[in-house]
Amino acid sequence: MSAELLDPVSACDVSARRFRGKNKGKRWTRGEGTGLAVIRLPLEVRGLEGQLRVEQLYWAMWSVKRALQRDARAAVDAYWAGDVRRDVDAKGWRVELGLSRAGMERRGYRHMERSRHLGRHVTKALVMHQADEVWEGVSRHLFPDESGRRFGRPRTGTWWDYTRIPGRARSHTTARKWETFRLHGTLAGHLDAYRHRDLDQAITTPEQAAGLAPTTSVLAQPRRMPVPARPRRVETGDVSAKGKPKTRAATWWDHTGPLVLVFTGGADSQFGDLVLPVRLPSGAGRWPRLVHFLNNPTTWHTVDLVRRRDASSPGGWAYEAHLMVLTSGYASPATKARRAAAADLNRVGGIDGNVSNLSVVSFPDTFDPADGAVSSTRVELTNDELASLEKARRKERGRKRALDRSRRSTNPAQYTPSKRQQDRAARREAADLPERQVQTPGGARAANKAGVPKQAYRRDTLSAGYRFNRARIAEAAATAAAARDHRARRIAERIVAEHGANLVVEDCDIRTWFRLWGRPLQATTPGRLIAAIGTECEKTGGRLLRASTFNTKLSQTCLCGAEVRKTLSDRVHTCTSCGLIADRDMVSAALAAHVRLENPDEPSTAGLDTVQARTTQTLFSPGLQEALSSQPQRGGRPSRGRTHAAAHGPGIPGQRASARRNTPDRHRPTPNETRPANQRHKDHVGTAARAGNTAARGGIPARELIGWHPNTG
Repeated sequence: MSAELLDPVSACDVSARRFRGKNKGKRWTRGEGTGLAVIRLPLEVRGLEGQLRVEQLYWAMWSVKRALQRDARAAVDAYWAGDVRRDVDAKGWRVELGLSRAGMERRGYRHMERSRHLGRHVTKALVMHQADEVWEGVSRHLFPDESGRRFGRPRTGTWWDYTRIPGRARSHTTARKWETFRLHGTLAGHLDAYRHRDLDQAITTPEQAAGLAPTTSVLAQPRRMPVPARPRRVETGDVSAKGKPKTRAATWWDHTGPLVLVFTGGADSQFGDLVLPVRLPSGAGRWPRLVHFLNNPTTWHTVDLVRRRDASSPGGWAYEAHLMVLTSGYASPATKARRAAAADLNRVGGIDGNVSNLSVVSFPDTFDPADGAVSSTRVELTNDELASLEKARRKERGRKRALDRSRRSTNPAQYTPSKRQQDRAARREAADLPERQVQTPGGARAANKAGVPKQAYRRDTLSAGYRFNRARIAEAAATAAAARDHRARRIAERIVAEHGANLVVEDCDIRTWFRLWGRPLQATTPGRLIAAIGTECEKTGGRLLRASTFNTKLSQTCLCGAEVRKTLSDRVHTCTSCGLIADRDMVSAALAAHVRLENPDEPSTAGLDTVQARTTQTLFSPGLQEALSSQPQRGGRPSRGRTHAAAHGPGIPGQRASARRNTPDRHRPTPNETRPANQRHKDHVGTAARAGNTAARGGIPARELIGWHPNTG
């Protein structure tokens, strides 16, 4: 049907609307050997105008994401409710509901067009990438992964969880095309603008600064970094007829000074460009890493704007630019040497993860004692570290109680007096004393008969002190998480350096452990340790394989091949067939080194090579007993019939016997190791009839204890 046959309004809409055709150019793809790495660049957001601009940008993008998440949730509910349409044509039903990447992008465009104020702060490129991020979560719910698992229904996030605004990657086929957040400037220009006054004048390039001693100061950046001015005019290289050089209007692409993050704002924005200076490390020890990431602007790929809680910053947030670079991650010369030495070890090992420790045992890959001895390592927290963690928990509890008191004091009408306060009011009334006003009620929340609070928590009045303490709690939690990540990486480096990069671990579900023993896992983080070991193995040239527990049953098997049944409370492996008595975790780790997988990517194809394990026990018998006779887990409950001083002791000082008996987990054996060493029974020390009793000779088991302190990481 032609446009003339349409009604006038429709004809005008059709003629006025234009569409961009299909891109006829060759699409850029990342090379097969090109790596990806991310560097965090702190941003300076100090001025009132810049801070307000960034906050408005986050509010606008969060409103877009919240609207998209609500639309996606409603569309997903309609998709699963239409079972008839789904059985007939599932793909067509999803397209009709807009459950596709293009459908999510169109929803985002509609929200932006209908909300005129969004055009002042955001661009369509930002909305498109925000819609793509929402679609990734929806696709993980609609389509199962390789194991057949689906994620839950998409949910609407909160304002405090919205910390990252995804940017759009720059074009690697068209020059000067970067549609969202752009990083301008050079590392050499940053050095020229903020060089330290004591820096040698011969140091003029970033490569020279990277070769200085780590204690040398390279930069002297002011506390309040100024915003660089946009270039005005630049020379084109041509000469006019009168012999004068020609110039043209300059843009941010011509800026070669200090590094800055630039955002142009929305299509109808009248605020101008948002320019945020970048603050770099001042010490020379960090400059080799800066040169690796920032010295070649052609490798810069995309920039995301990220914020994190910081109580000392204006507004309670600190902002960073996460720059993705088309290069591999940085590794120092010492790290490269260590990984090269670990790759040449030619060892295979096994890992046994537990709630409170990690046991590693490795052998030469030939399983020949002439090529090397057996080595064992245990990772656990010492008593000092446990005391430090308990101190941190007490501080966190105190801060949370301060938050609760602040909320109660600001909203006294939403809480009832406590029993003690009610009794005091009754005594004063009986004594004809005037009623005392309760400033901070200590009772429950005011609710109706169904137990629903009369006023939602989000409608409470919050004081400035409450917001400050809440930011401090979030900042402390982020700092603790970063410390745990650093600890996991350092431990992984030591384990791979000693045991090699070819390790096997049982494929356990850490989520089940968290449901049973949440608090001990927060301190030891076995999942972080195993993930860090896997990453270090890959970087070293090996791999961490995962074996199914259903096929291997390492905790119920001995090296000789006999079955040794144990419960979680039995922390000592005692085999009646060969006489081996050792720590159960060390035995499981030694057996994991003898696991063979038909398909390395499928844990269910794992099988235990019992013949090789029996041969290993015979060949390594002089040192195997000593390596496996590590001290067992502290706090493991003994099995029935075993005498244990701590099992029949008075319990926790100050705790009633009835409280210990009425504990809901009293029937569940837990491998939480928190009992001091002086309460261990002598039978817990590993012994063997063939190799001799190490403890009876007064010897110390040959093992390495890797500890961690929060202050040292």
